[in-house]
Amino acid sequence: MEKNIGILTSGGDSPGMNACIRAAVRTALYHGLKPFGVRRGYDGIIDDDVFLMDSRSVSNIIHTGGTILKTARSPRFRTREGRDAAYQNLKKRGIDALVVIGGDGTYRGAAEFIAEHPDVKIVGCPGTIDNDLYGTDFTIGFDTAVNTAVQAIDKIRDTATSHNRLFFVEVMGRDAGFIALRTGIAAGAEAVLIPETVTTVDMLLEMLEAGRQKNKSSMIIVVAEGDEEGGAFAVAEKVKKRFDYLETKVSILGHIQRGGSPTYADRVLASRLGAAAVDALVEGETGVAVGVVHHDAVRIPFDHAVKHVQDLNPALLRLVKILSL
Repeated sequence: MEKNIGILTSGGDSPGMNACIRAAVRTALYHGLKPFGVRRGYDGIIDDDVFLMDSRSVSNIIHTGGTILKTARSPRFRTREGRDAAYQNLKKRGIDALVVIGGDGTYRGAAEFIAEHPDVKIVGCPGTIDNDLYGTDFTIGFDTAVNTAVQAIDKIRDTATSHNRLFFVEVMGRDAGFIALRTGIAAGAEAVLIPETVTTVDMLLEMLEAGRQKNKSSMIIVVAEGDEEGGAFAVAEKVKKRFDYLETKVSILGHIQRGGSPTYADRVLASRLGAAAVDALVEGETGVAVGVVHHDAVRIPFDHAVKHVQDLNPALLRLVKILSL
């Protein structure tokens, strides 16, 4: 059994990471292990920015956004020299296992490290608001990000209705439309534009015209930042040239979706995953990510998690069209 476990957060921050850290630390202590915090992701291992944690280290953080361990994307860890330096620092401190909390890049880095240094065991937790990792129904931070976006759109709709405006609201999702799709349904959007499906300007104009004939006084279009039309500003500009029924406005929600206190769902999910990751290490697992599928905790190899794509639910896509009538 591993005696010393390092815990780090890597890549973009997401609400619930602190809850995951808390669970990993306390589960390690439960098993009689020593948990070490690593600051600034993989860079922290290379720089030996590592410290011993105890139960009090993670007090009063379950409700906070961001990550107390800080996070970063590490170009140095992408090099063999950087990974070797990280390995030497882990060996020096007697750390023979890691819990890494992050997204696709975090998993890829962990897989490379294991291939070169298999005596260090690594288990991953899916921490990303985009919900684009295979092997789990939901990722840490996704629920909070959607709730944040919905609350913002609820406020925007008040203005849209008061002024008879057409609002294009851009949410995060460079490569995946999970946030946009669920936000659009929950906020009652007239249309949702996402990278996974093609929605042309002509199709959008047809929908807007149908809304005009029904005397809709305002409309909300949710656009994922990675939509094929180029984002909310690009779509709005194309629509504005051909549709002057409503005054057109654009709102970019941006990084507001990454912050804030995590929802109950994210706190529970993160707590389950942090504990499950340490349990997996105790049982000798390595090279896997933990997740929750149909309410059950599962483990999936890193190469599976990064090579497969989580599919959008076609029933939700159909629901957007039905509810926009």
